[in-house]
Amino acid sequence: MLNMNFAEAAHIDTATAPWQVTPMPGVWRKPLAREDAERGHATSIVRYDAGARFAHHLHPGGEEILVLEGVFSDEDGDYGPGSYLRNPPGSGHAPFSGEGCVLFVKLHQFAAGDTASVRIDTVSAAWLPGQGGLQVMPLHSYEVEHVALVKWPAGERFVPHRHWGGEEIFVLSGEFIDEHGRYPAGSWLRSPHLSAHCPYTEVETVIWVKTGHLQAGAE
Repeated sequence: MLNMNFAEAAHIDTATAPWQVTPMPGVWRKPLAREDAERGHATSIVRYDAGARFAHHLHPGGEEILVLEGVFSDEDGDYGPGSYLRNPPGSGHAPFSGEGCVLFVKLHQFAAGDTASVRIDTVSAAWLPGQGGLQVMPLHSYEVEHVALVKWPAGERFVPHRHWGGEEIFVLSGEFIDEHGRYPAGSWLRSPHLSAHCPYTEVETVIWVKTGHLQAGAE
């Protein structure tokens, strides 16, 4: 198991973490949180070499994807950088990448009853005004769980706050900072239920963020 105690904070700089082989030729990963080697809860950075493909398979616990680089494909379409996908529990596909791609992937983490299939091109989707100078792009909400992209202008400072239900962040660009550390692009961090911080930025920064899914330290 890796980073499966949701009552503890976790942080990995994925830019410096080594790629690991997977059972599928041409597919590599950087594990961030993992319940078991090849099943159950998993959060990873995944890389497809050009031409890599999977046989058709099911996702009994759902699959959440953000395309970071390249083009990810399956029988339903092609998804370029910035594509946000949710494949609900019980869905299946045969994914591949003609040119290669890098993905942020979360498996087997859907709440019971969350059956929405989501396809959002975050490159063209609209930003909405958020608190202070922030801009927000909502991606998905179900009960207490909320997923969004958040754009921070240079020099923005957020009010000190606690995370009811926890918070998970992947830094897409810039540098996210709080009193606990500095997190450049490629950083993944998870803060437990009722943790607190006072985040800020020095340069424009974009993060993927999920809140509410770690309530009482259990996902």
